[in-house]
Amino acid sequence: MRSEVFNHLLEKLDIHPVLIDVGASGAPPEIWQRIAQLSIYVGFDPDLREIQEMQEVRFYKAIILNEAVTSDKESDEVLFYFTKSPFCSSTLKPDHASLSNYLFSDLFTVERRKKVRATSLDAVIERLSLTGIDWFKTDSQGTDLRLFNSLKFEVRSRVLAVDIEPGLIDAYHGEDLFVDVHKDLTRNGFWLSSLAIGGAVRMRRSTLSEVITLNKGITGDRVEKAVRKSPAWVEARYLRTIEWLVQGNFTKREYVLLWTFGLLDGQIGFALDLAIEYEKIFERDDISEIMKEEPILRLKRSGDSMLFSIAKSLFPVRTKRWLKKFIKRRVSL
Repeated sequence: MRSEVFNHLLEKLDIHPVLIDVGASGAPPEIWQRIAQLSIYVGFDPDLREIQEMQEVRFYKAIILNEAVTSDKESDEVLFYFTKSPFCSSTLKPDHASLSNYLFSDLFTVERRKKVRATSLDAVIERLSLTGIDWFKTDSQGTDLRLFNSLKFEVRSRVLAVDIEPGLIDAYHGEDLFVDVHKDLTRNGFWLSSLAIGGAVRMRRSTLSEVITLNKGITGDRVEKAVRKSPAWVEARYLRTIEWLVQGNFTKREYVLLWTFGLLDGQIGFALDLAIEYEKIFERDDISEIMKEEPILRLKRSGDSMLFSIAKSLFPVRTKRWLKKFIKRRVSL
């Protein structure tokens, strides 16, 4: 997909997407790289052990806040549990009784507890003079849904995409599980665009230790590779529905942004739906033409790639060369 198409539309409408990253350990989501140069990035994480410098990702503006995010708007600090793995640190206490059934339980071992600075999302929006939030990504280890719902309705109702990582098992006391998240988001104008299931080996570490002691040929790594992982959490992406945009009288900005987010996530059909709906509301213009042409071009490329793959296995070299030239001519049209 040609990133310059996004740049053209975003620049034309003077759009700078606001991308919020709660639980910013590691690097910013890879999917944001294609729109980074025009985007405002705000990351949060009180555990900075795995925060990576964003030298390769050049955002229009980037801010990392060494603060926890809380749904309690009256609190300016919270008790934070720093675990063995910084990716498991949370404002919620790990549920060791439940986790003890899984080999990765040691990652949740609490190494220290400390009160850290905390803020609400609404307070940060005001502090940084942000216009709102366009894409909300959260990996808060158990509090994803409550953080999203802590936003004022006028801000929350205009969020166009949500990346969220709720659990399927009780890893923390009182955490927001996927069943709660999915029901709430789909009831409030979102649809599930993608879902990846993460897992862990269901086996107690005490059992592993005994097995290793009695069998010299077995190691922890060998068990991790040999035993099928059980579902433990999900990485889910939700996009706003077109119906929500229509009912909310959204502007061209939101239609173009949601179209961009949809294409970034590979939702070609949804992008075309948005283009058609855009024309119904705002009439046909140069923006709607681009919104239709780009997904159609991607469909043609996808079809040509499939045709070339079939020909590659069926036809002689000379025919393959001819077909490759034919596809190049098609794409350039």
